[in-house]
Amino acid sequence: MRKKVVAFVPIKIKSQRLANKNILPLGEYSLSWYVFNNLLRIRKIDEVYVFCSDEKIMNYVPNGVKFLKRNPYLDGDLVKGNEIYQSFIKTIDSDFYLLAHTTSPFMTQRSVENALNHVLSENFDSALSVQKKQTFVWYKGQTLNYEPNNIPRTQDIEPIYIETSGFYIFKKDHFLTLERRIGFNPYFQEVDDIEAIDIDTKDDYEFALKVIKNNKLLQEI
Repeated sequence: MRKKVVAFVPIKIKSQRLANKNILPLGEYSLSWYVFNNLLRIRKIDEVYVFCSDEKIMNYVPNGVKFLKRNPYLDGDLVKGNEIYQSFIKTIDSDFYLLAHTTSPFMTQRSVENALNHVLSENFDSALSVQKKQTFVWYKGQTLNYEPNNIPRTQDIEPIYIETSGFYIFKKDHFLTLERRIGFNPYFQEVDDIEAIDIDTKDDYEFALKVIKNNKLLQEI
């Protein structure tokens, strides 16, 4: 029996570090438009929702996106992500959920689709977007992936994987039981430096504008 997949993107209009970041212009569209455009094109996703307390967000997303109004309480700066996800999941039923964020506008359809296919194959219990870094890493004053008295070549060093927060895919029962968006056997979808861009500050936004401009120029050549 085919499993149902619902994608949702939590958005609050007012943001702390970069004012109104989710509806800022980025190229021809708003920042919010890009993630939804990719999700809508993935056939194995049955429904795509924006989870927001303000209906005006619908002016900034593509046609085909469903609106679910959330409690304005969830817009609070101290509210944790899991509380937002629980609220959505208790309202919209599905077997699998794909949580994505507007702040990763360069995440590709290919990456999301590939990760989803791996989870639906049942070989993995979840998936997330990551960046693979093969370099020398320290944590709390100690080396994390190499011995200082036996320095390896960079190409031989144990890689680390950094969450990009672009997207997460998980099972409903797994999240409700364990309150985890990452399971115990996750699929790591590796993304490149452009896909990994996460817009939270003014500098991030200005860099994204340059990326959009450069991509447009390359397409015109």
